[in-house]
Amino acid sequence: MVHVRKKKGVIGILTGGGDVPGLNPAIRAVTIRALREGYKVIGFRRGWAGITEMIREKDADNSNNYEFLTEEVVNKIGRSGGTYLHSSRTRPSSMKKENIPDHLKDKYNKEVNDLTSEVLKNLDYLGVDYLIPIGGDDTLSYAVRLYQEGVKIVAIPKTMDNDVPGTDYCIGFSTCVTRTINMTNSLRTSAGSHERFLVLEVFGRYAGFTAMLPTMAGAANRCVIPEYKFDIELLTRLLAEDRYHNPSRYSVVLVSEGAMFKGGEMVFEDTEKDAYGHAKLGGIGDLVSRELKRLSPKFNNGKPISIINQKLGYLVRAGDPDAIDSIVPMAYGNLALDLILDNIHGRLVVLQNGRYDNVPVEVVVSRKKVVNIKKFYNTERLRPYYKSFEMKPLLIMTSESDF
Repeated sequence: MVHVRKKKGVIGILTGGGDVPGLNPAIRAVTIRALREGYKVIGFRRGWAGITEMIREKDADNSNNYEFLTEEVVNKIGRSGGTYLHSSRTRPSSMKKENIPDHLKDKYNKEVNDLTSEVLKNLDYLGVDYLIPIGGDDTLSYAVRLYQEGVKIVAIPKTMDNDVPGTDYCIGFSTCVTRTINMTNSLRTSAGSHERFLVLEVFGRYAGFTAMLPTMAGAANRCVIPEYKFDIELLTRLLAEDRYHNPSRYSVVLVSEGAMFKGGEMVFEDTEKDAYGHAKLGGIGDLVSRELKRLSPKFNNGKPISIINQKLGYLVRAGDPDAIDSIVPMAYGNLALDLILDNIHGRLVVLQNGRYDNVPVEVVVSRKKVVNIKKFYNTERLRPYYKSFEMKPLLIMTSESDF
């Protein structure tokens, strides 16, 4: 029995995966436009967890699972970072036994359980006509599953790695690049004062866009990325040369968290994996720093070069969105409502070659989006190519047409 009184209809919205600046502007855009078009808006809390864990009983307290959004609420949060709806890395189709909600433990007692049937019943119970998930390829891959089960999905891409297929731009990427440039420039003073190598570990599990763009913008001399296994001795030599030619006697390298030494593999903080099978990355910056110091005497007249080693981590995803991550989420939210008003679903709103558009949501699971090494990364110099910018999109190497 549905206990929501419909007006024109009900739209659900959620944010999954890691937080990024720009999520709240997207929530605001969807909500205000939807309310003014006559819809009610339900915000599901903690990503897919809120939908999965709700209790289908009239008097149940589901305040931790969802809420009805109002203009007053979203106007207050629309200019801030993070996500008002909170987030999680829950995957209802692969839920471990220990994570099953208490009221469902008797029904689902395998080591790994598929709770999709509960999600579908919960959406039906609330009378949700359309669902707008905002997330990266993990969150949106489950949205594809729901779409295949009959849920009317209109998805919005977000991830600071900018690696969702089908779109040139994901919410959070611009702010990540902006923060990386700003923090790198701030740390230059210490690196120069002490004549050191500056090693900064940045986000980027499988795609190196967050290291490539700041380097191309002049924030770093070199970068190492997941798409190409690098030679640490070559990196040491190049950084030593950069340092020697710099009047302030320092040089900078950005290290993607998923970068790998030649002959090596990704470096993880521990072996525990999230619901999508990803172990937490971290530590490659430490290893690079240690090896750079060890090898540096070979390229510095026998003298070791000290290191400043900093993991930027959550510093680049914290705080308010920049201009692009204020404008694009607003546009994406309105694009999603345009589709809903035309009764179009199973789509992902996107930017392609500088223009807003939409594509089938299944593109999310069709392929991987990574840096095109041949076109954009100089493997001999461990830095981006600086050529042929004519007719390239705003962010140079992030267009799907480059693949």
